Amino acid sequence: MNWQSDALTALKQDVPFFVRPAVRRRVESMALDAGRTDVCLDFYRAAKVSMAPK
Repeated sequence: MNWQSDALTALKQDVPFFVRPAVRRRVESMALDAGRTDVCLDFYRAAKVSMAPK
């Protein structure tokens, strides 16, 4: 899965290193489910909101 540089930068800023691989896999899974081949900043932000505890 291709990540745009700004989305990858946001991931690194938002998510601690020890859970980053799991979050990255989850976002990529969500992108695949949405029929995407990349992760842009807007998609990452939307995924982050949908994964946030309520």
